[in-house]
Amino acid sequence: MARHQGQRSPSPGVEAGARVRALRLDRGLSLTALAAAAGIGKGSLSELEAGRRNPTLDTLYAVAGPLGVPLAALVDDRDGTVVPGETLDAVRLHVLVEADRTTEVYLLRLAAGRTRRSPAHAAGAIEQLIVLAGECRVEVGGAAPSAREVPTGAHLAWAADVPHAYTAGPGPDLRAVNVITTPTTPPTT
Repeated sequence: MARHQGQRSPSPGVEAGARVRALRLDRGLSLTALAAAAGIGKGSLSELEAGRRNPTLDTLYAVAGPLGVPLAALVDDRDGTVVPGETLDAVRLHVLVEADRTTEVYLLRLAAGRTRRSPAHAAGAIEQLIVLAGECRVEVGGAAPSAREVPTGAHLAWAADVPHAYTAGPGPDLRAVNVITTPTTPPTT
């Protein structure tokens, strides 16, 4: 449908909320079940789905994992979209959707000394980090996580279907390219 001059498109929060709701219903999940699986409040999820709350990167990642979808399924469909987070800002650079997987590419900025904790992504997801500036420590796993230091110019890949975290070093803000590859999950019947 063509948009008339002066007519505004829905806000990113409204669009993301509608996507979350549609995916939740498609999977037969109640609001309570998804909120519990994502570790967020039922009221917060309800406000997100209704478009009354602009989602943060942290909230979208928390919801994407239990829904079994990549982050790209929930955010704006345009490259260059900025997805703000509480500790991390991400700019969507590119998304490639293939028959067997979705690959998302983001430019990340994390302030020096800050930590970005991520819940487990969908089953089989692989994440890669290429550090452009600064340095970081990546921790992967639950109770006894493994940790790796990643200096400027280095690359690290890991299974991202477990909780993980990035901590920027004390120097300049961390600037990194983040690549997340998520296998396509057949819809449940």
